[in-house]
Amino acid sequence: MEIRKFQVSDIRPIVSLFYETVHSVNKKDYTQEQLHAWASKEEEEYRLESWKDSMSRNITYVALIDGKIVGFSDMTVNGYVDRLYVDKDFQGQGVASALMNVLEYEAKKRGVAELETDASITAKPFFSHHGFRLVREQSVERRGIKLVNFKMKKELSLDV
Repeated sequence: MEIRKFQVSDIRPIVSLFYETVHSVNKKDYTQEQLHAWASKEEEEYRLESWKDSMSRNITYVALIDGKIVGFSDMTVNGYVDRLYVDKDFQGQGVASALMNVLEYEAKKRGVAELETDASITAKPFFSHHGFRLVREQSVERRGIKLVNFKMKKELSLDV
């Protein structure tokens, strides 16, 4: 597995991976209606543009296996882990952990004392395993549909 910094040319495979992952991996925790509100094909063009911009600003990494993007993650300079997704066919192989480790290292290097995220029901155990604590359960609205997620935080020791 190779972890490298995001390149603008990665955006189309990233958006495709996001859609496929949400609609396969997260279906055990969310209804079809919720999945569609979270990741719809209708928003793909918008997502290509807006994510290209935000991922270029954020600290963003992709994971590749045999040249194929199998995961991606990004974090703001203030330590908000915005997105962390792994291809449905590469779940449980350490891809998300490798990406999380890189984000933590980058945060510490920048003197960020705390990471924060809004984790899905599906991702909550992963973040707990990586030392994030539950702050609160939340109900967010996407396209008029309510979805449950969890505000989670992790304190970082700043020794790099």
